[in-house]
Amino acid sequence: MKPEDDYTHPVGDERNFNESMYFQFHDPTRRIGGFVRLANRPNEGRGERTVCVYLPDGRVAFGFARPEVTSNAKMAGSGLEFHVEEPLTRLRATFDGTINLLDDPEILSDPRQLADTPLVTCTAALVFERLADPYEHSFDGDGPAFAPNHYEQPMAVTGEIVVDGTAYEIDGVGLRDHSWGPRSWQAPWFYRWLHGSTRTAGFMGAYFGSENGAPLTGGFVWDHDGVHHCSTIKVRTERDEKAVTRHIAIELIADDRRSWRFTGKAGVTVPLRHRKVEASGAELTTRILESQVCWTGEDGTELYGMGEYLDQIVAGEPVGLDV
Repeated sequence: MKPEDDYTHPVGDERNFNESMYFQFHDPTRRIGGFVRLANRPNEGRGERTVCVYLPDGRVAFGFARPEVTSNAKMAGSGLEFHVEEPLTRLRATFDGTINLLDDPEILSDPRQLADTPLVTCTAALVFERLADPYEHSFDGDGPAFAPNHYEQPMAVTGEIVVDGTAYEIDGVGLRDHSWGPRSWQAPWFYRWLHGSTRTAGFMGAYFGSENGAPLTGGFVWDHDGVHHCSTIKVRTERDEKAVTRHIAIELIADDRRSWRFTGKAGVTVPLRHRKVEASGAELTTRILESQVCWTGEDGTELYGMGEYLDQIVAGEPVGLDV
């Protein structure tokens, strides 16, 4: 990984070539958080744009769009744009558009219901500044690719978000993610992507389960001693009656056998889905749960971040309910 990797890359020959950037943020004092994501899929002629804001009163402001994309020259689409001001050090995200205001995010399990929710204006101007070195890891195994080139980085976040005329100042922490290469949302059988941060510490743990075989795991812990690469990740999840994440326990183990444990309480969860129709006509459905999580370390430190749970749906059930 080099500083120039913070910019966009030449487009590969793969039909599903994807370059994406994701920025998560949380201000624990003002109790507001969320994430923004852009993906370019120029060989498919489209992109993906997501804006999700978890408001202090429990509501969610959410918007998804598929802008027309025919090149990979920049990360911009449907009102959202990312700028690299200093590679691996300082980046900026801006948004100006409309999104849906949801009293109950559960309606996203059937996106057709969005038509019955208020459409409101939203602007955002966020600056993400380096807290620690980035962590690089690929979670691809045999078979279709998901994230062959991939790194993440703890960041400090400042700025402002305005939703439906109400302004929210942001002064908090977050995580950024950047990946490029062929991507299929059906490539992972399931995965658990968990992260939390403060101004002085943080972690990310990923657990990619397979239908047949051992999982791929990896992550990092960042503390006063630097960034520790962790090759072994253990995850335990408690769910509600709808199989939605409620409590999480994660252990991250470094190669020198040091380990760190965090317990998480999930807050508001946004249920997303991705559908793909194969050449045979079979429809594949992928469920992605995006949960706000308040984490507690072994020393009592509180960290704030997310829990992203992706599962393929088979016979109406998520496949990874044992993790």
